[in-house]
Amino acid sequence: MNIIRFISRRYLFSRKHISLISVLTSISIAGITIGTALLIIILSVFNGFFDVIRGFLLSFDPDIRIELAETSAMPFDPDLIAEIEDNPEVVQVAPFIEGKAMLISEGNQNDVVVVRGIERSSHIRISDLEQSVQDGVFDLSVQNGKPGLVVSSSVASQYGFSNGDEIALLSAAGMRRAITQFSAPRVSRFQVRGNYNIQQIIDDDITYINLTAAQRLFNMQNEITGLDLQLTETDLADEVKTDLAEILGPDYRIQTWYDLQKPLYDVMYLEKWGSYFILMIIVLVAALNIVGSLTMIVIQKKKDIGVLISMGMTSKKIRQIFITQGVQIGLIGCGIGGVLGVTTAWLQQEYGLVKLTSSFIIDAYPVSIQPVDIALVVGGSLILCLAASWYPAARASKVEPADAVRGE
Repeated sequence: MNIIRFISRRYLFSRKHISLISVLTSISIAGITIGTALLIIILSVFNGFFDVIRGFLLSFDPDIRIELAETSAMPFDPDLIAEIEDNPEVVQVAPFIEGKAMLISEGNQNDVVVVRGIERSSHIRISDLEQSVQDGVFDLSVQNGKPGLVVSSSVASQYGFSNGDEIALLSAAGMRRAITQFSAPRVSRFQVRGNYNIQQIIDDDITYINLTAAQRLFNMQNEITGLDLQLTETDLADEVKTDLAEILGPDYRIQTWYDLQKPLYDVMYLEKWGSYFILMIIVLVAALNIVGSLTMIVIQKKKDIGVLISMGMTSKKIRQIFITQGVQIGLIGCGIGGVLGVTTAWLQQEYGLVKLTSSFIIDAYPVSIQPVDIALVVGGSLILCLAASWYPAARASKVEPADAVRGE
């Protein structure tokens, strides 16, 4: 039997009577339990929102995007694509062209839209786009001399587009040539083949055309804007980015899915860990109760401590008795709070018990339980409990046996 654990347990949980010390101990355990449970639940909800937002953004964003660092266009190099595809984690490499153009429809309705030229056979999010088509088909091929175009449902409703309508696109370069060279602007005509609707976090409606048509529109012969990569696992993006940086060199800018929306993701992480440190104040208050309860135990058991020292127990072991009491309080609180928090988060994850009151892209609060977060919460709480027990333990270890026995 471990004498240190035995004595510390007897001091904390005496069955003879309920005293102020036992009440303070119960309050400390309750505070740590509530704080631990809340931290696990809140962090799991933040993880859930992060996964939801990332999922919607990845409907448009690739796992990795490669562009030239200094210019907005890069040569279409099949050898470079083959070299990138040699990486075992790369599933698909899709060239694309992206730029802004003036959309001109019947009735002289004009608007600036983001145009993306893609190869339908290689575009990494083509399945998401095809499934999201509300009206028509995702067809960018040339029919009757007119290349196809697919717009978002918001643009289609705004201008009243329907399948088969003809619209024109004029690039910024085309308008600049028309102004500087005093010539008629070169307008590319397209036929609307369909419209898509994908839930978006950011307001960025994209108009899709064929890659070859985009090269003509933006006057980029045998050039592209960049390459989009799909990986076997999205979470491997940082590792693949490092490997590709060694191959491609500093002339290329390599961005992961996180880099493409870095300000938004950074804010979400800041909110999550800001909440973590704020809610740890609850555990800190409970830890202060531990200081009070253990200090009162030291005062109450001063004679017992003096007897133990006179019987040969060292100051180090006396200190360990009270540190063990703090750890026991922390283990009980963290254990109950951890089970309560994980259980509540799991119930929300499986059954969506708490609904969102405002209209949002999901019905209930999303939850994602991550073991790392649980470890940080439990570890942080135990550290605070250990720190709180240090002062009473140090005070107990300094008790003089003679003074303790005399009751001074």
